[in-house]
Amino acid sequence: MLDLALETEYGRSRGLRVAGVDEVGRGPLAGPVVACAVILPDDISRLPAGITDSKALSAKKREWLAPQLQEVCRYGLGYASVEEIDQINILQATFLAMQRALTALGGADFALVDGNQLPKDKNFFGCPARTIVGGDAKVLSISAASVIAKVERDTYMKRIALDHPAYGWASNAGYGSAAHMAALKEHGVTEHHRRSFAPVTALVTEFA
Repeated sequence: MLDLALETEYGRSRGLRVAGVDEVGRGPLAGPVVACAVILPDDISRLPAGITDSKALSAKKREWLAPQLQEVCRYGLGYASVEEIDQINILQATFLAMQRALTALGGADFALVDGNQLPKDKNFFGCPARTIVGGDAKVLSISAASVIAKVERDTYMKRIALDHPAYGWASNAGYGSAAHMAALKEHGVTEHHRRSFAPVTALVTEFA
């Protein structure tokens, strides 16, 4: 169940900036990884109803929630590109996107991060941080971040799909669906594909 227990524990009630951080796009074969950092409004009653883990919501509900959250919350978005994913690996690129989201937010006093890993450099995020496994279904600020990040990335993938309609990114968001894999084998690898991911690496080798 979503609540404010962790935001309160780490100083929200004392006026500290406690941000929930989540990412979208670690698993796809194409497109960037996108992170969002959210600080909830002082008046929680301003939040729209129905906030939960973005994966548990329909696309229509996410698209309804995201602009309302952006209107009442402080938030920042961060991208890590396909080139960065291939250069430094998806985990480090995820941390980089989170760092950029926190920077875009304007910084925080504490970060609640969905997942089970943090950067080795304790100063990487510019503030102390704690991981929460399944945080997008437990922590309100992380859940809000998950919704905004998901809508942001899906919108980006729909935009680049216009130039590469065969791959179905508007519906599969770059994940390795059957249609996406079939298009990869027929049309080859684009500049938006992650060459360090095994299914794409195999095709790059095959087409070389």
